[in-house]
Amino acid sequence: MITSMYAAYTRQDRAAIDACLDPDATIWDSAAAPLLCGKADLDRIRGERPEAGEGPREAGLEAYDPVIDVFGDLALLRYWLRVEFVPDDSGGPLMPEIVRNTAALRRYEDEIWRIVHLHEDVQQAGGEPVR
Repeated sequence: MITSMYAAYTRQDRAAIDACLDPDATIWDSAAAPLLCGKADLDRIRGERPEAGEGPREAGLEAYDPVIDVFGDLALLRYWLRVEFVPDDSGGPLMPEIVRNTAALRRYEDEIWRIVHLHEDVQQAGGEPVR
C-alpha cells in the first residue's frame, strides 16, 4: 500500500494516491501544522503547495526499514522515507529529506487496505546544498 502510494506520487497520479487513503483519513502532513481531517483538508493543503518547478525538484522516493504489526483488520506501519533531489543548477548535490512515518491502515470489505491515519515527521530537511 505505501509503496503503491509513493509510486503514484512519483507519477503525479492524485487519483491513485487518493485510492490508498480512506476519504476520512487524518494526516499530520510534514508541510502543514494542523491535523488534516479528510480529503477536503488534504486537497486544501495540496492547493497551497508550491507549483512544479518552484524549489528543488525531487529525483526519487524510497520507503525503507518498515516495522509492521497486523491486528485483524487493522495494521500499524512504521517506516522511514528518503526523498532525493536533482542536483542544483550548478550541478551541486542537495541534501536528501529524511522523514519518519507512522501509518494506520484498515482492511475493508473488498480486502483492500487503506490508510486511515498518516503521521509524517521530518528528521532532516532536504533540498539544501550539501556542505
